[in-house]
Amino acid sequence: MTMSRRALLAAGAGAGLLTACGSNTGRGGDGGGGSGPGLSHWYHQYGEAGTEQAVQRYARAYRKARVEVQWRPGNYDQQTAAALLTDAGPDVFEVNGPTLDQIQGGQVLDLTELLAGVKEDFNPAVLAPKTYDGKVWGIPQVIDMQLLYYRKSLLADAGVEPPATLDALVEAARALTDGKVKGLFLGNDGGAGVLGGTPLYAAGLQLVTDDGKAGFDDPAAARTLGKLHRLYADKSLLLGAPSDWSDPAAFVQGLTAMQWSGLWALPQVQKELGDDFGVLPFPRDGDHGRPSVPVGAYGAAVSARGRHQEAAKEYVKWLWVERTDYQADFALSYGFHIPARISLARKAAKLRKGAAADAVRFGTDHGYSQPLLWTPAAQTAYQDALSRIIRSGAAPDSELRGVVRKVSAELDRVRRKRKTP
Repeated sequence: MTMSRRALLAAGAGAGLLTACGSNTGRGGDGGGGSGPGLSHWYHQYGEAGTEQAVQRYARAYRKARVEVQWRPGNYDQQTAAALLTDAGPDVFEVNGPTLDQIQGGQVLDLTELLAGVKEDFNPAVLAPKTYDGKVWGIPQVIDMQLLYYRKSLLADAGVEPPATLDALVEAARALTDGKVKGLFLGNDGGAGVLGGTPLYAAGLQLVTDDGKAGFDDPAAARTLGKLHRLYADKSLLLGAPSDWSDPAAFVQGLTAMQWSGLWALPQVQKELGDDFGVLPFPRDGDHGRPSVPVGAYGAAVSARGRHQEAAKEYVKWLWVERTDYQADFALSYGFHIPARISLARKAAKLRKGAAADAVRFGTDHGYSQPLLWTPAAQTAYQDALSRIIRSGAAPDSELRGVVRKVSAELDRVRRKRKTP
C-alpha cells in the first residue's frame, strides 16, 4: 500500500514499536553523486507519481556526501520510531513530527541554527509543532490543508450564500438537502474523525494553550460542538458515501453540495467542475470565533544516533533551506501542495489565481496545526467524545468536562516528564 501526503492530515499522531525494520538500512551504502560520508535518507512511500524519482534526483545532486534515499512502505511512523532506538536507523528522515517523546528522549538533533535568517519565511502554523523549548527539531517540507468545497451553482439555485459562520453552515446544509443531494459531507462517520480540533479553533479556542493547559475548558466549546449534532439531526449530512472525505468523488458526482476535503482534491474537482466550485475555511462561531484551516507538514529531521551528524545537518540545510528550486518542485510538481516557505507559495504560478490562491490565503491567515503537546491519548479522548456528541446527541458540556479532565492529566504527565534533550 502506498501512502499520499494527505495521510498526514487523516491520521492521528503517535507511533508504536516495530519488531523488525528490515535489514537494508542504507548506512554507508552507495548513494548520490557526491563524495564524503555516506548518509541514508528515509521517506515514507508517497502515492503521487514521480515523487520517488524526484527525491533521488535531489540526492544525486548533492556533492558533499553520498546520500542514499530509501522509500519505506508499510507503517512508516512505527518503522522510524523503532529505528531511532538503534544504531541502524537513518541519518535523515522524513517525519510527521518529531514527536514529543522523540524530542524529550534525545533521539533527534536541534536544527534551529539551520533556519538562521530565514525562519520568518516558513509558515508559522506548520513550524510551531516542530518547535519545542524554543528550538526547531524538524524543517517543514510542504503544507497540506483541509478546506470546505462548495458547488456554486447549487448554492445559487437555492439562494444560499457561501457560509461565513457555523450557524450559516448549518442552515445552508439544511436548505441544500433534498431527495437526491445532501447539503454537506464531513466523512462517513459524520465528521468526528476528520474535524478534530477545527471547530474549537473556529470558536476562538485551542486544543492546548500556550502555557500548556487544555484550551477548551470554556462554554463556547460546548456551544460549537452542539451545532455539529444539529447537522446530523437535521439529516443534512451525507453518510455512507462510496468513498470517504479525502476523496472528492461524492462532491463531483453531485451527491453533496458541500464537502470537507483536502487541498490535494482541488485538481480533480477543477477538472470535473471547471469554475463551478469555491473553497472556504471552516466558518467561525460566536463573537470571538475565527475561520479555521487545519494544516500539516512532513518535515526533515536528523537522528541523534547517526555517525555523521554534522554532515547530515549540512545536507538538510542544503536541501530544505537553500535549494528553494527543489522545495518548489517537491511541493508543486507531484500532487498539489503548498510550499512551506511563504515566499515560494506567493511566487508559484499555479497558486496565484482562483481557488488555489484562496487556499494559500486561507492557510496563511487562518491555518492551525495540531500542537506538539496534544498526545495520542488526548486525541483519543477528545475524538471519542466528539463522535458521541455528533451521532448520539450526547450533552456537549458533560462530555467535554470528562475530556478536559483526561487531557489535563495527560498534560500534567508530559510536564513531569519534561526535560532538556
